[in-house]
Amino acid sequence: ECTENVALLESQGRVLAEAVVADRDQPPFRRATRDGFACRAADVGGPLRIVGQIRAGDPASLNFPLLRGGEAVEIMTGAPVPDGADCVVMVEHVILDGGEVTVEPGRKMRAGDNIVPAGAEALKGTVVLPVGTRPSANHLGAAAACGYSQVEVYRRPRVAVLATGDELVELDAPVLPFQIRNSNSYSLAAQVAAAGGEPARLPVARDDPSAIEAAIRDAMACDLVLLSGGVSAGRYDFVETVLLSMGAEFLFTGVLMQPGRPVVFGRIRVCAGEYKYFFGLPGNPVSTLVTFALFVRPVIDALSGALPDSLRFVTARLAEAINVKPGLTRFLPAHMANGPNFQAWVNLIPWQGSGDLASTARANCYLVVPPDGTHLEAGEAVAVLLD
Repeated sequence: ECTENVALLESQGRVLAEAVVADRDQPPFRRATRDGFACRAADVGGPLRIVGQIRAGDPASLNFPLLRGGEAVEIMTGAPVPDGADCVVMVEHVILDGGEVTVEPGRKMRAGDNIVPAGAEALKGTVVLPVGTRPSANHLGAAAACGYSQVEVYRRPRVAVLATGDELVELDAPVLPFQIRNSNSYSLAAQVAAAGGEPARLPVARDDPSAIEAAIRDAMACDLVLLSGGVSAGRYDFVETVLLSMGAEFLFTGVLMQPGRPVVFGRIRVCAGEYKYFFGLPGNPVSTLVTFALFVRPVIDALSGALPDSLRFVTARLAEAINVKPGLTRFLPAHMANGPNFQAWVNLIPWQGSGDLASTARANCYLVVPPDGTHLEAGEAVAVLLD
């Protein structure tokens, strides 16, 4: 089954497989948006006789008598506006005198002020959340307003996470001076889960073609395969060679960016008309993080059934001038924070290159430097990729 029914709150971050449709007009009546007095705009200027009170949730409110000229009714936010009234004057803008109310001198009212017409938000049968929506808090509120206690969602794609390299050891194993811990599997699994996928972390594959092929074949039980390491031009980088021997078709090999230049993307035919897609990500941890954000996440979105979405770039001011070499688009670990007047400012994180996880842990975004950028001045507007 590619879909399942889940409780509404459990759908957060999943992808809708059925549309959420308004089960009635929203609002179902003319709704007051302020506490105050409902009346006719044409009557504002003279004293109005108070003829009653309407509060939200009172069954009698829908049968309130027709409001006539010179009359006003006290009304609460969210309550139905009675027939005959065409505006609501805020309680802060009136003067009460016994059983009469007068709008402050000089204050004008227009028909429709502080009233939401029936059906103005959504008419019955309107699609409120289309198929492919990934529900967040505002979506869940909209679905709840339509009476959905459960929704149909797509199954999470299973994503294999396979690190390669003789130097890697698992976290619970002793680490020798020439070895490093398998951090990439954990950062990638976390990124997969955050993207709405179900990560399957596999054992490390050693730098041996037969071991790598066996591991890839195991990984192909998943919907998408992420390989980390072994895609550069080193003597023991066997991943691309093994994939070619398995009949892989490479859709791109390498990109003009740093970090992450060696990333590859392709597919392996498993039967007529059916393919398994894979990414070969660089082994350096920061390269893996960046290439996932740029290339892998959109593919997981597609496998999840999500609507196409753009990467999250924003503009900020550069806190300090920087110099870089031209020729590649660079995604540099940075920290963005708010300054005066709601202006965002971004600082580069000092780091030792794409293997420096400790420094990158202080970053919350990536500063994007275009390929023709060699010098960026302090205060200059720059592009930032949100993490």
